[in-house]
Amino acid sequence: MGSAKNKSSAARKARIEEMRRAEQARERRNRILTIGASLVVVAGLVVGGVVLIQSQSEEKAQADKTPGKFVTGKDGVKTWNKTLTQTHVKTGVTYPMEPPVGGDHHAAWMNCNGDVYTKELKNENAVHSLEHGAVWVTYTSKASKADVAALAEKVKKTPYSLMSPDEKQKDPIMLSAWGHQRTVTSASDPNVDKFFETYVQGEQTPEKGAVCTGGLTE
Repeated sequence: MGSAKNKSSAARKARIEEMRRAEQARERRNRILTIGASLVVVAGLVVGGVVLIQSQSEEKAQADKTPGKFVTGKDGVKTWNKTLTQTHVKTGVTYPMEPPVGGDHHAAWMNCNGDVYTKELKNENAVHSLEHGAVWVTYTSKASKADVAALAEKVKKTPYSLMSPDEKQKDPIMLSAWGHQRTVTSASDPNVDKFFETYVQGEQTPEKGAVCTGGLTE
């Protein structure tokens, strides 16, 4: 009798142990499957991230190669649509617009404390003045003497402005600031005052507050 009970108890323990081993085996399989799925997800995220970064890098590189251009607003002011570089250089710079509205330039600026120049300026020096927040008035021989004289008087009364002839520009009278430019019809054109009010030490100025004196005078 006791022998039969012992055998039954031993068999029951053996079944329980077998069930425990089976449960442990299932848990191990589940852990392996979970870890495997997690690794697949992580690998997918890594690959997706690499592809996204490569795609963004390629898009940026392509955008960097795309030449900038002027975009004309409703007010007639043209705005350069790409960031303009600000590196100081000792060599000449070929600018994509005339007169230039920004870009690499010489370390020396043209005095722009209401300075009126009678000779053409080196663009590399005048661009540095624009970086300081100046408005640059330029004109060709097609501009009337009366308009030139009137504009000169306005510039002389306006700190952070300068004026000079430029026979290479397209229109008789043009106004330039860092990243912005417009043509005006005459000295009495109301857009002259609007341009000065907006761009003399305006929000476009990369180095607001930098001096317009102590530079070159011709």
